[in-house]
Amino acid sequence: MNALICLHPGFEEIEAVVPIDLLSRAGIEVTQAAAGDARTVTGRSGVSLQADCLLDTCSEQLFDLVILPGGPGINGLRNNSSICDLLSNHANAGKLVGCICAAPLLLKDAGLHSGRKLVCHPSAEAELGVDSTEPVIVDLPFITSRGAGTAIAFALALIEQLTSREKADEIAASICWNHRD
Repeated sequence: MNALICLHPGFEEIEAVVPIDLLSRAGIEVTQAAAGDARTVTGRSGVSLQADCLLDTCSEQLFDLVILPGGPGINGLRNNSSICDLLSNHANAGKLVGCICAAPLLLKDAGLHSGRKLVCHPSAEAELGVDSTEPVIVDLPFITSRGAGTAIAFALALIEQLTSREKADEIAASICWNHRD
């Protein structure tokens, strides 16, 4: 199993690092790709991550899962044809697409949101046309989540969909997370 996480300037650090960490613990190979022309990407709170590659160099590859963290930098990806193609190609191939915080807006930009049950950060609800307080919604191939405070639940849902409920429960127990239903 493999996953691609797209790091963009101004990403929400928690929404990137938690999935990277927990998916890795579950034995899922996570490739960190930088959207832009530099492999070092700085998040909204000034934390920098060193990506494995530039998104342009791996965007044609199909992964089992593509993850898009949110944060104020998501606006820089709006209506980006490369991002829209990445999301469309994965969704159309039956691969999982995980979006958290404001990142579900990119599903709208790619024309993938219609008729879907999604959740997002409250700041994006009106534009996306959603009104839910669920921490995570799974409407395959999409897994969406509200924001930084739901990052652990989001990562565990990604693990469950890629592997099994048992593996997600095992990872939850290993980090003393007792909020699984």
